[in-house]
Amino acid sequence: MAEITAAMVAQLREMTNAGMMTCKKALTEAQGNLEAAVDILRKKGMATAQTKSARDAKEGIVTQSIQPGARVGVLAEVNCETDFVAKNDDFRAFADSVAKALAADPNADFEAARSALVAKVGENIKISRSFRYEIKDNGAVAAYIHTGAKVGVLVEVGAGQEATVQKDEFKQVVRDITLQIAAASPIAVSSEGIDPTVLEKEKEIAREQVKNKPAQVVEKIVAGKLEKFFQTVCLLDQGFVKQNGEISVREHVANISKQLDDTLVIRRFVRFKVGEASAV
Repeated sequence: MAEITAAMVAQLREMTNAGMMTCKKALTEAQGNLEAAVDILRKKGMATAQTKSARDAKEGIVTQSIQPGARVGVLAEVNCETDFVAKNDDFRAFADSVAKALAADPNADFEAARSALVAKVGENIKISRSFRYEIKDNGAVAAYIHTGAKVGVLVEVGAGQEATVQKDEFKQVVRDITLQIAAASPIAVSSEGIDPTVLEKEKEIAREQVKNKPAQVVEKIVAGKLEKFFQTVCLLDQGFVKQNGEISVREHVANISKQLDDTLVIRRFVRFKVGEASAV
């Protein structure tokens, strides 16, 4: 049996907010498997749902580039070893150049510039991930980098009419959507975009929490828990942050669509946080 170390217990506690002894018992039951221990605690109602697994912490920044016309955009994460270097002007300039180059050419090569920067700052530098969106029909790509450049968002919003994209109301709703994604951390545009295995896991955990109730009651409770899950992780089902959650993002987009006499569609998005690797 794997040894349950204090570090493992502390990591599980950080991931779940459960008590130290509870975490130790869960790890023991899971034979040291961290992800299995999380599931055990959730089934017992002692941990909240996690949309992302714990990952090694890495320093660096998220950067973006939107080409003129807002039809091509890039979001990239560039990593270094310390926060000191992450704040370095040369490092930030290199990161910005990566996003701009990828927007112009998805096959751009940065190895020479990266190696030169490594030699200059004395730390390992790597481009850990990037996403590039290019629109072929009516719509726009937009990006937002939160203060500190540790969180960034790239989104594509479509419209039915070409003229809509130039209107201030359209540009504002697109910006509001980027802010929503940055603040509320959705994992999918709608429930249809969630991995079926994730849904099955949520159902399993919900059923386990109420397994002693009658079957017909269990299914109603599971359906209710799934609905709350969607309201947490699905962008369209989330409460619209800018209006304090009084309406959903879906309702807000529908209202703006009506104002513009058009149909707006949030097609896709990606949200980066330094040290994580999650995309939609």
